[in-house]
Amino acid sequence: MIERNKVYVKRKYTRGKMKTGNTSLVWKEKTKKALLQTVVMTVTETESIAPDGKIGHYIVMDAPDWVITVPVTGDSFLMVEQWRHGEQALSMEFPGGVIEKNEDPKAAAARELSEETGYTAGQLVELGCMNPNPALMSNHVHIYAAFDLKKTKPQQLDSDEYVNFMQIKQSDVFEQIGTKKYPHALMAAALALYRNYIENNKK
Repeated sequence: MIERNKVYVKRKYTRGKMKTGNTSLVWKEKTKKALLQTVVMTVTETESIAPDGKIGHYIVMDAPDWVITVPVTGDSFLMVEQWRHGEQALSMEFPGGVIEKNEDPKAAAARELSEETGYTAGQLVELGCMNPNPALMSNHVHIYAAFDLKKTKPQQLDSDEYVNFMQIKQSDVFEQIGTKKYPHALMAAALALYRNYIENNKK
């Protein structure tokens, strides 16, 4: 049984704000210009100054923050399956998506869960926040666990979304993550944070 009122350490990250004791590794961004604007991100080029004064140019992709919800139903997860154009294959994932402008991440987690599955969570727990690829991306993904699920409405998908949802045993997800059926790396990250949460909140 999970003791959900137990204090859980939240990890918060803000771009460019992380403190480090090794200032000899810190670069300073001098200029930034947009190279390509798309519906999902802006590809930019930065001119940055190395600790020794050397100047370099780097590609950074700016995108809105994302959210992932790990919905827990007893010993199972509520998962969604959809086509991923980059992989050119179906992908089994946790519900998630783009956080809308001025939307609170927790509200986005609840909204995406509801839209993709029709379920509402009685409790949402923040698991963590991380950069999907610090070398290339400037955005962050916010990850929540959802408990006390209730089916309250039908799916409310966008016109170009084709999504199935189903319950899958947690043990099966842990065993198969990283296979062709579960190719999305951020789902593995969400699963790891969920496991940490459960381990830290065991009686």
